[in-house]
Amino acid sequence: MTRAIIKPQPGVSAFVARDGKVLLVKRNKKAGYGMWSLPGGHVEPGEKARDAVVRELAEETGITARVERILDAIDIIHRDDAGQVLFHYLISCFLCRWEAGEPVAGDDVSDAHWVHPNEFGGLTMTPGTAEFIRSALAGPARLD
Repeated sequence: MTRAIIKPQPGVSAFVARDGKVLLVKRNKKAGYGMWSLPGGHVEPGEKARDAVVRELAEETGITARVERILDAIDIIHRDDAGQVLFHYLISCFLCRWEAGEPVAGDDVSDAHWVHPNEFGGLTMTPGTAEFIRSALAGPARLD
């Protein structure tokens, strides 16, 4: 059986902070189902990553924000027991400044809230999300 060639799929996530809290969503789709993460999703063909993050943020939370800059690019690679790549996402995480709206769960999510970093321990988060947020808050995405 010939395996399909797996190519990295581009995705985006939005790091939005307000009043000492970070915007998180609870995933309602296969990837990360039931886990909390930063809002985001796929980049559509022909769409610029900065436009995709603004679109995904609005679709998932109803929040309007302005893109400030990229924080990081993160590879999410899942392999089977034999080590073969099942899927590979390359997520560009953007620092976004809140402009308007309150979080309301939209498509692909079942919940959306502003969460203080001290409350992360009570949430089931996608792997690496809490550490990424804490690291970003210590540097390029400070809340002060």
